[in-house]
Amino acid sequence: MGLGHTHSKHDHHSHDHNHLHSTSSSKNLAWAFALNLSFSILELIGGFFSNSIAIISDAFHDFGDALSLALVWYLQKVSTKPEDNYFDYGYKRFSILGALIISIILSVGSIFMIIESIKRFITPEETKADVMFALAIIGVIVNGAAMIRLNHGKSLTEKAVFLHFLEDILGWIAVLIGSVVMMYFQFPWFDPLLSLGIALWILWNAYGNIKQVMVVMLQAVPESVDRHHLIEHWEKIKGIQSIHDIKIWSLDGNHHVASLHVLIEKNVKLNEFAEIKEKIRKVALEFEIIHTTIELETDAEQCELHTK
Repeated sequence: MGLGHTHSKHDHHSHDHNHLHSTSSSKNLAWAFALNLSFSILELIGGFFSNSIAIISDAFHDFGDALSLALVWYLQKVSTKPEDNYFDYGYKRFSILGALIISIILSVGSIFMIIESIKRFITPEETKADVMFALAIIGVIVNGAAMIRLNHGKSLTEKAVFLHFLEDILGWIAVLIGSVVMMYFQFPWFDPLLSLGIALWILWNAYGNIKQVMVVMLQAVPESVDRHHLIEHWEKIKGIQSIHDIKIWSLDGNHHVASLHVLIEKNVKLNEFAEIKEKIRKVALEFEIIHTTIELETDAEQCELHTK
């Protein structure tokens, strides 16, 4: 017995909330792109002038990020499109595609930074610590402003970009400390050492982002959903004998969906089926599942998928 689709006030509220969130997310990413591009140009000029491999490496890293942010911003806007003949669940997964792209770019950039840092560490060169100091102050302020703007982002893309700015702030704090040290001590190897530390930090966090994205793309049960607890709640609904063939996954890390087969008790009448489906959806919403596909079955049917 198939499912008759119904829409409740929860669906409309969820749609409005998601639309507002998506609009806010796009604005945040556009703002982050403009800030990142402007600062990367300033950083590149300052890096060449100060002869700092740490700053030059970070400038190219930031410039690559600015380009990736432009692409991510576009993909975030695409992700707000509703379902059509090509994508039955809409375009939400384009958002995590953006998170994957920026994480890969971060990883590749970090590897190049590590290589250049090792080269400069072997053959160190003198740097202008006063220029490094001034750029570090600007770097902390600019990236701090961007991080505050993205602090409340919910999407994996916003979280990836937020981590990027957090990493940059920590990197600039390291450069700030390093520049002060090099003002008073002749440690030319200190600059490439800082660059190496920044690159390793970025690489580690980019790996974490990629891991999160892949979990969503491979359709794992969302971490925020207690599957066992959810099933217990469903099975307590009056009129349900058992449930099976349960599938729970996420579209983009924030919007979760589920499908299940429900075996109805013998004494349940046909006109009560709609009420049972509504209760199943209500429980699902409590677990942040925005879309639930339900197939109701009776003892007269033989379901080949009758396993939990």
